[in-house]
Amino acid sequence: MRRALVGIPENELKALDALSEIQHVSRAELIRRAVSLYLEKFKPTDSTDVAFGLWEDRKMDGLAYQTRLREEW
Repeated sequence: MRRALVGIPENELKALDALSEIQHVSRAELIRRAVSLYLEKFKPTDSTDVAFGLWEDRKMDGLAYQTRLREEW
């Protein structure tokens, strides 16, 4: 495991220390858990996954819709 040096405000360190006593884990473990949760929440997704199925409930074919929009130009 690699180490990283980070600056954390004093009030947040105190809160981490209090929480570490309650949960009986080290401050470092709390920080590792927080980083893991953050990365899971904001992990990059493949752009194709985001768009997959967008037209599922539409009555019009995607190409027909595109053609109709371009006719407005």
